[in-house]
Amino acid sequence: MAPRISLLILSLYFFAGISSQSNEYDATIRIMEEFSGYQIREPILQDSSSSSLSVDTETLQRQIDELSTFSDTPAPSVTRILYSEKDVQARGFVKNLLSISGLSVREDAVGNIFGRWVGSEPELAPVSTGSHIDAIPYSGKYDGVVGVLGAIEAINVLKRSGFKPKRSLEVIMFTSEEPTRFGISCLGSRLLSGSKELAQLLKRTVDGQNISFSDAAKFAGYTNNDFSSVFLEKGSYSAFIELHIEQGPILEEEAISIGVVTAIAAPASIKVDFEGNGGHAGAVLMPKRNDAGLAAAELALAVEKHVLESGSIDTVGTVGILELHPGAINSIPSKAHLEIDTRDIDEERRNLVIEKIHESAVSISKARSVELSEFKIVNQDPPAVSEESITKATESACQELNMPYKKMISRAYHDSLFMARISPMGMIFIPCYKGYSHKPEEFAAPQDIANGVRVLALTLAKLSVS
Repeated sequence: MAPRISLLILSLYFFAGISSQSNEYDATIRIMEEFSGYQIREPILQDSSSSSLSVDTETLQRQIDELSTFSDTPAPSVTRILYSEKDVQARGFVKNLLSISGLSVREDAVGNIFGRWVGSEPELAPVSTGSHIDAIPYSGKYDGVVGVLGAIEAINVLKRSGFKPKRSLEVIMFTSEEPTRFGISCLGSRLLSGSKELAQLLKRTVDGQNISFSDAAKFAGYTNNDFSSVFLEKGSYSAFIELHIEQGPILEEEAISIGVVTAIAAPASIKVDFEGNGGHAGAVLMPKRNDAGLAAAELALAVEKHVLESGSIDTVGTVGILELHPGAINSIPSKAHLEIDTRDIDEERRNLVIEKIHESAVSISKARSVELSEFKIVNQDPPAVSEESITKATESACQELNMPYKKMISRAYHDSLFMARISPMGMIFIPCYKGYSHKPEEFAAPQDIANGVRVLALTLAKLSVS
């Protein structure tokens, strides 16, 4: 039996509580035939392989390859920065694919792009899926892209199978998931979730070249500075699910096709500055030094210590930036700047680590007679938990498709983290080579991508008839 048939029958049992008596079964079948618009009176479970959910793997890979050419650095790397010329070209490429797939396309004030397949009951809250296509300097071509182009292909898969959605299905390409240009991660999805603070901040935000966000957006064709117009009300979607490469090695190492994400760890970002007296590396004796660089080094080790003391493998911390001034081999650092990232799926545990890092920064500054001139928590987002109904739908899809899967958390954060504020949320991971991401060696095998698209398509179908 074709998968669309299996889906409808399974949905009936799950959502309507159908009994096994034949007269009730026949009545239900008649209702579903009227609802769906096609006959479903084929022998039950004649074919459970869901083979008609056929992914055009070759075309999808060609699209991924073509999108990667919109880059400011040579292949195999990809660099695609928000509102750059290459970003504008890539946006046009995605909008064209949405249109070819028969979706109605719109954009908002910051360039979030939406493509909708209108369902039979368009007044119901739609089911949405998507990701991002911006890329940090010298990264790869799969991060985010699989979740955008794969989502479009998932819609095509359902259309080719003859499926007709009850709820509308919508593909979203989020603006600027990466913080590369303006230092704001998940910019588009943060705004969609209703961040008033961000809407105001963008009006005075500039990049490293002192170009304002508004001017950069205008270059890309977005002239509406009413950023609050991007906000979506809670409940605007009945569900959101994002397909993404794992960005870690677990699925590949365990030879598992699909990761069903149960939670997303959220980061807190901290900026720290120490100031000392500096001086000549030879002339100032060790007991007389106020070395800002050593204070920074000691704090970096303290971050590691506090994270490990949390007692959980889900707590992580990284000193990703450490800058010394004046930066000369024969000069004692007079200033040190650190940027710290700490994450956990448990918000209270993560916040306790932050408190301990602050305590260490204070004690280190006193012990080394340097000034702690700044300790600033830049963002402190709460983690997000996947909606059980979405994870169950994804697990069911994996089972029907005979895909081995594993429940797991996401330690990287995604637009899904912010979509969870306005909609029930879930994520689907696929393996990537050695867990590589944010580097040119990033790679996902075409068959792994196809597996993810099939699971996404069937999950969207299940959610659209609920």
